[in-house]
Amino acid sequence: MVTFNLAYTAPINPAGAAPTLAVPQVWAGLQRKVRRAQDFVPIILECNVLSEETEPRTGNLAVTREVRFKAGFEPSAGAGGALVRETCVHFAPCRVDFEQPDGSTISNIVGEGADGELLMTYAFEWRYPDVREGSEEAKALEEKSWKTAKTAVHGSIDTIRRLVKDGKIQ
Repeated sequence: MVTFNLAYTAPINPAGAAPTLAVPQVWAGLQRKVRRAQDFVPIILECNVLSEETEPRTGNLAVTREVRFKAGFEPSAGAGGALVRETCVHFAPCRVDFEQPDGSTISNIVGEGADGELLMTYAFEWRYPDVREGSEEAKALEEKSWKTAKTAVHGSIDTIRRLVKDGKIQ
């Protein structure tokens, strides 16, 4: 088994980006991403919300959904184009955790840098139970995981900005 723990961070409002996004807009975008993942992440083809509930112990919203990944990008649980059930736990207004059946976890985090700039970080714990550590397959998966992380962060920021421009997020 191999597990990749990695994180990628990008500025939400780099120089020249317009409109400038505020935390409430980014949070609204992350909430929308839970329900319409295919609009934000190019490797997700389909997203179906199955249930929503407030966790009694924490008061956090938990959304259970199924997503289908693009061939070649699916986690171990989604091999062969199978739907992957995820539980998406909201920690307003700064984080959503996506928990997959194989134990893989993705956290979408909105934070602030030293100079007050808004940052988006996606932290991944990708688990591949059938892949041998140190193998060529593991090396290829790690490289693909880094590319996926970068694409997901930038794709999410770009989509949120477009939704704000289009008036779909205020």
